Amino acid sequence: MKKDLPEVGDLVVVTIKEVKGFGANVRLEEYPGKEGFIHIAEVATGWVKHIRDYLREGQKTVCKVLNVDTGRGYVDLSLKRVNEHQKREKVASWKNEQKAEKLLEIVAGQLDMTVDQAEKKFAGSLRERYGILYDAFEDASASEDWLPEEKGDWKEIFEKIAKENVVLPYIKIGGYVEAYSLAPNGVEALKEVLQSAMEENVQIQYAGAPRYRITVTDKDYKSAEDVLKKAVQNIMDSSKKKGVVAEFIRK
Repeated sequence: MKKDLPEVGDLVVVTIKEVKGFGANVRLEEYPGKEGFIHIAEVATGWVKHIRDYLREGQKTVCKVLNVDTGRGYVDLSLKRVNEHQKREKVASWKNEQKAEKLLEIVAGQLDMTVDQAEKKFAGSLRERYGILYDAFEDASASEDWLPEEKGDWKEIFEKIAKENVVLPYIKIGGYVEAYSLAPNGVEALKEVLQSAMEENVQIQYAGAPRYRITVTDKDYKSAEDVLKKAVQNIMDSSKKKGVVAEFIRK
């Protein structure tokens, strides 16, 4: 399900609402009705003499969450702790998620459901599985046999809408790693094992203990296969060293 507020460390897309001498009030684009604040000390590295040299009303940018006041629903943010690469990646992800929301509306309409009903029936669990809903649409578009364990009446419509509307400029392949450890430091060892596979085009997501979904995206099938093979080998090698039991299951 969608979160009501971001967590500390998250990157968020914001729109500047009001620029003051000591900071700026912002609107959190991914969390309707929620606002945050960027203190002038978190606007840029070094001394900021004129804050309006960096921020203006109506500007969209990406910030890092420093603190969350759940009682007030308010978030303290930093602009200077986000680099340009992170900004580009986050903005692209946000735009894709906006597309996903529109596609979900279409799916819900064809199922004669409201979006809230669709969220409860299947979209919420897809968010938990994939991290963001657009990744689910991408996977459904790319796969010949998408989520074979799912048998709901929504699945056929979801796949149909995905294949009609999501154009993949790359190859996406992957599978699942089942890994666990009974050692006292097992949780930390497992994190290190999974981290050994991480590269720019490798994504690992929790899919329900002890299973983790590993996905590789690349420009062509051969390149993707090579990256996946290397990632899996790194996991297996690290598992032996860390005392973790691991198995790869090709999707």
